[in-house]
Amino acid sequence: MPFFKTTGEPLRSQICVCLSDFRCQPGRRAPFALRTPRPVRSNQPVPASTLRALSFTIPGWLTVPTRRNLSISHSHAPLRRAPLSGNLLIGPIPVTNFSQPAPRLQTWKLTLAYDGTEFRGWQVQPGEATVQGELQTALGRITGESPLPQGSGRTDAGVHALAQVASFALQAPIPPENLLRALNRTLPPSIRILEARPAPSAFHARHSAVAKTYEYRVFREALCPPFLARYVYACPWPMDVEAMQRSARLFEGEHDFSSFAAADPGPASRGIDAEAEPDPRPLPRPEFQVEPPTPSTVRRVFSSTWEQRPSEAGDLLVYRVRGNGFLHHMVRNLVGTMLDVGRGRLQVGEIPGILAARSRSAAGPTAPARGLFLHSVEYDGQDFIDKPK
Repeated sequence: MPFFKTTGEPLRSQICVCLSDFRCQPGRRAPFALRTPRPVRSNQPVPASTLRALSFTIPGWLTVPTRRNLSISHSHAPLRRAPLSGNLLIGPIPVTNFSQPAPRLQTWKLTLAYDGTEFRGWQVQPGEATVQGELQTALGRITGESPLPQGSGRTDAGVHALAQVASFALQAPIPPENLLRALNRTLPPSIRILEARPAPSAFHARHSAVAKTYEYRVFREALCPPFLARYVYACPWPMDVEAMQRSARLFEGEHDFSSFAAADPGPASRGIDAEAEPDPRPLPRPEFQVEPPTPSTVRRVFSSTWEQRPSEAGDLLVYRVRGNGFLHHMVRNLVGTMLDVGRGRLQVGEIPGILAARSRSAAGPTAPARGLFLHSVEYDGQDFIDKPK
């Protein structure tokens, strides 16, 4: 900063700041427009007309006029351009306010399809390729953030999806179309993002879902084409489709599907997964010793039906089931049981007894994962109904 003196007094010592004292980044203008090749000393008062001309305006702040009774060291070199900014006050004046609010978290809703053959399911697992893990890695590479996407359901290894839904939150301000394009360029070809859009902060892909639809595809021909084998269960033997249709109708409504939940050890495999609802029984009184409540295995199935669907490779027998939630392996166990009905190993009249038994051993085998597809997920409001594109 220059030193000031009153008019008529000799200037004993002063410093004239030149542009060479400032280091500016490329593309940015220096804070002062006065330039001089070297400091110049002067004992002459600065004329009032010159002082009036040396008024600098600070953008966004204030205008500081020079005082008529002050003198400032000046250069004999003429001004090369109009002054940009500066001040004649001794104290520092901030010209930029760097205090900015933190970016707000934006909830995102993705609709994606994937071929589950090469993945160990949806949920991330150490050292394994999973859909959730691939999606989290791609988001980290694109935005520098690594949120864990929450899916509408945890599909098993080998299970496919036509319109899975995932939700997560990001701070990065990125347009939806850019996020969609960047994810599809980063993810492996077996995962495609169908839609990316902002969602309300309270939206959660799993907790906000009101219904889901699954499809299971059975190939009826004697020879299954190799390009279709990854996506169907080949069953060339004769089957009574009418009996299978009647048995499917018996699963509609609200039932305890314990007989059709996975029987593996571990809570996630016994139907007690993230989709399981809390036990509706009231909490016990403290003075009684009872077993802790367990998640409910009761689910409501809105529709359950078989349909024959022709294809170029041959006839497909497709089972479609829509419900408010599904237990682990539930759809595959339903299909395995109904295939036994179609082959004559079980009778349609045995289905109510299997439901009432609440035992996995009472139902039929588990159908292979490769024929199962998560078809669609539904949410409250028309804007949150996601179906295959």
